[in-house]
Amino acid sequence: MNRTFNMSAFKALKALGIAVLICCSALNVNSRTPKFKVVAFFTAKQDPAHISFVHEANRWFPEMAAKYNFTYDTTSDWQNLNSDFLAKYQVVIFLDTRPEDPAQRAAFKEYMAHGGAWMGFHFAGFALTSTPPSAYPADWDWYHNTFLGSGSYVSNTWRPTSAILRVEDRGHPATRHLPETFKSSPNEWYRWEKDLRQNPDIDVLLSIDSTSFPLGTGPKQNEIWHSGYYPVVWTNKNYKMLYLNMGHNDIDYEHKYDNTNKTLSYTFDNTIQDRLIIDGLLWLGRREIRRCVKGTPPIPPLQQPLYPH
Repeated sequence: MNRTFNMSAFKALKALGIAVLICCSALNVNSRTPKFKVVAFFTAKQDPAHISFVHEANRWFPEMAAKYNFTYDTTSDWQNLNSDFLAKYQVVIFLDTRPEDPAQRAAFKEYMAHGGAWMGFHFAGFALTSTPPSAYPADWDWYHNTFLGSGSYVSNTWRPTSAILRVEDRGHPATRHLPETFKSSPNEWYRWEKDLRQNPDIDVLLSIDSTSFPLGTGPKQNEIWHSGYYPVVWTNKNYKMLYLNMGHNDIDYEHKYDNTNKTLSYTFDNTIQDRLIIDGLLWLGRREIRRCVKGTPPIPPLQQPLYPH
């Protein structure tokens, strides 16, 4: 009887082992299938600081895509901002600008309304109410006032300077690996028309800590901030989105070093800030995946520097 039981137990264990082997082999195959697909739209014209950032981003994100198993495509053709094209991607990034064409704007709004995800950097949030009219006027109410919630751009610091950033929401997936405060990469920081703290739909994730003041070097006095509240990273609770004010590299505009508009600072050259960006992107692209074994493996650590310049 014991021999019969032992043989039955052996057969059961063997069957279980085969099942686990098949399951884990399937996982290995699936692990080679990208977890999600990202497309980044960019313009990369006019301001050398924004062009430098776009080029840097388009080197850094493919490295992260290989490391974290997603795909990263880019396009400077904003005609691709249509429903058929967007249907191929789980995450859209605006690296340096926004769409201007009404049809493109409508397609993006529809994409977000139906569960698409978005990450925007720096100038992607820019709109200016001015006389004479700005090249980027405040003429997209849903995007600037509802989606971003910030309204128009008001002013900025100068020159691009590192700031001490304070994490305001430590429970968000984008900020869970961050310290309470950290020093950012150099950036030109924006002040906005609307107070995001008063908007119940907005969750401010990071703001400029008061220890940063005075922030900026001028030479104009209004380009040096001495006090105030300045959110720099936030999400809208009604959408899967993340806006980051980072995205303006320092440039040798004065040609002190040569005549090439040399890049003097980099955005993706800061371990903690890079952790914020990749954790934010992984959150945006996340979807439920069935696993054979309970638990999720930890996110691999980033190492400094992320991209050798």
